[in-house]
Amino acid sequence: MPLRVDSGNSGVSMVVQYTGAGRLTRTTMMMVAAGAAVLAVSAWTMTLFGPFDGRFATGALATYAAVGSIVIARIGSYHPYPQFGAANAVTLSRLLISSLFAGLAVQTAYEGTEVAPATAWFFVGLALLALALDGVDGRLARKLRLASPFGARFDMETDALQIFLLSIIAFTLGKAGAWVLLSGLMRYLYVAAGRVWPVLAAPMPPSQFRKAVCVIQSAALTALLAPVVVPPQSTAIAGIALILLIVSFGRDVLWSLRSAAPRPSLG
Repeated sequence: MPLRVDSGNSGVSMVVQYTGAGRLTRTTMMMVAAGAAVLAVSAWTMTLFGPFDGRFATGALATYAAVGSIVIARIGSYHPYPQFGAANAVTLSRLLISSLFAGLAVQTAYEGTEVAPATAWFFVGLALLALALDGVDGRLARKLRLASPFGARFDMETDALQIFLLSIIAFTLGKAGAWVLLSGLMRYLYVAAGRVWPVLAAPMPPSQFRKAVCVIQSAALTALLAPVVVPPQSTAIAGIALILLIVSFGRDVLWSLRSAAPRPSLG
């Protein structure tokens, strides 16, 4: 039975004609389970030999489990191919990295602003790796002809999750005030607003400005992880990035309102 779906703010719409959703779901479960095993080993190693405890592992695994369950539940309806795909595997690896940031966010929330320089630089490296992979999954999906509304949404929500977690870490490390949390909350506030005002939930066309601001936001919050970036420099970096993000969302809101406005009758 055909199913019409769209990818939310990416503006992609297509008709899915796929009856092998059960097989795809089983494959996805195996992929998510493999990622969970890698994450569990990584978290266990970092708690055993690093400066972390069970709160780090709990935060990382709980985040991965929550998002992974959504991936399993949704892929069958929005990904019209029998295979999970290399592009989604790349995005899943980014989710794994983001889950480690969730563990760090929990740990720093309990312990305050003390993080060893070696640990901070390690997470800077992880964030840079995730940023590099962010430029791979979309291109890979198009190259392999496996682009789908699910993949576009998975990519976007993984970006949003990492920015949200990095904003929490920036606050808990004392790199900026509580206002930096807006950097991570803007996406979710926009989605919530779309529930109240459906005009904001309408698909939007692709925007290079929106993509550039997302990259700048991720890069800025990554920079805040570095031990050498401290106030007032860290505050300025976070503030500029947030202003750009507000401008980006403002542009999207104006576009949605203008698109929904009734056109004057010529008669």
